[in-house]
Amino acid sequence: MDLSTPPVLLAADAVMQHVERLADEIAPRTTDETVGIVLLTGGLWFAADLTRALAVRGRHLQFDALWLTSYGDARTSSGRCEIRAGLQRPVAGRQVLLIDDVFDSGLSLREAARFAREAGAAEVISAVFARKPWPEPRIAEPDFVGWQAPARYLVGYGLDSAGAWRGLPYIGVMD
Repeated sequence: MDLSTPPVLLAADAVMQHVERLADEIAPRTTDETVGIVLLTGGLWFAADLTRALAVRGRHLQFDALWLTSYGDARTSSGRCEIRAGLQRPVAGRQVLLIDDVFDSGLSLREAARFAREAGAAEVISAVFARKPWPEPRIAEPDFVGWQAPARYLVGYGLDSAGAWRGLPYIGVMD
């Protein structure tokens, strides 16, 4: 693995501007009864910033996590999504806001939405920080997108390369 610091593609202040804009868009669509579900592990950074930004706007979501994996340490999806840890909070009859770092193939988001619906969620909406272009149509699209990302290998702000670089406060590139 290349250990040199990845170059900046989207600066930390720009990341936060996208989060603030998303919070403005999401706040009117949610209530304090909405269950915000972060998709682990990459979505943690975005979920923390987004839920704080929503709180400033008077929205205090319930919070939970769903641990999914389709990449492992690879740079491409395995094509299947494994649930490693399910929800701790009941969602039956409630609105769910799925929160994830990046939207690539859509597999993780689709699987998380299916899981939430099967758990009885009344409504499932989704927010992703970055949406990457994809060569073929995706089955589902996120309701809220922070940033239209280029088709590059991104790291930072939760995005990783074999577990490394998640903690960068900016989006960097490794290609």
